[in-house]
Amino acid sequence: MNNLSKTKYLNLNTMIPNLKFFISIFFISILILSSCSDSTPPPTVLIKHDTTSYILDVQGLPVPPIPNDNKLTVQTVKLGRMLFYDKQLSKDGSQSCASCHQQKDGFSDIRKFSIGVENLPGKRQAMALFNLAWHKNGFFWDGRAPSLRDQSLRPIQDPLEMNETLENVVKKVSASSTYKDQFIRAFGSDSVSTYRISLAMEQFMITLVSVNSKFDKFQRGLATLTAEEENGRKIFFTEFDPSGKVKGGECFHCHGGFNFTNDKYINNGLDSESNFTDMGRFTVTNNPRDRATFKVPSLRNIAVTAPYMHDGRIATLEEVVQHYNMGVKNSVSVDPLLQYNLQPGGLKLSPKDQADLVAFLKTLTDDTYLNNSAYSAP
Repeated sequence: MNNLSKTKYLNLNTMIPNLKFFISIFFISILILSSCSDSTPPPTVLIKHDTTSYILDVQGLPVPPIPNDNKLTVQTVKLGRMLFYDKQLSKDGSQSCASCHQQKDGFSDIRKFSIGVENLPGKRQAMALFNLAWHKNGFFWDGRAPSLRDQSLRPIQDPLEMNETLENVVKKVSASSTYKDQFIRAFGSDSVSTYRISLAMEQFMITLVSVNSKFDKFQRGLATLTAEEENGRKIFFTEFDPSGKVKGGECFHCHGGFNFTNDKYINNGLDSESNFTDMGRFTVTNNPRDRATFKVPSLRNIAVTAPYMHDGRIATLEEVVQHYNMGVKNSVSVDPLLQYNLQPGGLKLSPKDQADLVAFLKTLTDDTYLNNSAYSAP
């Protein structure tokens, strides 16, 4: 073997062990890394109480008073939204609050009466939900719930609605790690209680704000009403003139203000005394003056919240206008504001005036609200 061949042989013998060593180290490293990735648990995410405030966008409307013991926070509103859309709050897991309060319908129900988990109909039409923070005179058609937190729990327990016990609701929610984490973010601990559920639901419903209809934009100088809508607006906000010189619909007495409701309970002349079938507010107060009186709903989004009245008896806005024009019936408790509606011939609005009034009512539809993703299912 010549010297050159010997040198190559020696170099090769030297390189082979080194190469084997590096290859071994490489595969050992791979095994170690693989072992670590398989056995090492992911880093623990620390769930913290988050008190970041939730800011209501009311677009120039008066800022509503928020309960002092339930100031809005982003995480508590989120929790309330989760609960509002959760079907496990019902007895058989088939219905949530949103089942009877659909966002596309102004958080109301297009059925005359909602159908509960036992396939039984409710007794009154599901009310639309929006701008609830400005309501300070009770909730439901008869005002039996003094606050939103109280209102939020009643449909859960109602045999005609979700028909579940609050004890079972707490158990179901407590079994969810997702909910327990969210309770920590909202309240500082994972303890689930009926009271905390009601506070969270109250917060979410307070955030349901509708302030961007065509009429709102008109008020802000950002939209123009058609001739028909403008005539309807004038009729809506005008007193009845017995001489007939001015067309007045008297609507603003009960549906005035920025929220288009006086937040009171009235008998609007649907029935004469002998035909009362629902005593309304009277069942809460036992005051004879409250016989067949019901909460005056806001007219915002009225075009998408049919059917109308506490019992859903009126199908269209045109029929609603016809009722007030010359269909109001007298009784002991009928509201005095309807004195002109009760006279022979009623308000004497022409078919065109009635159509224009309906056109104006349609300007109260807030498409931004109906499609706001912040209010949809999480």
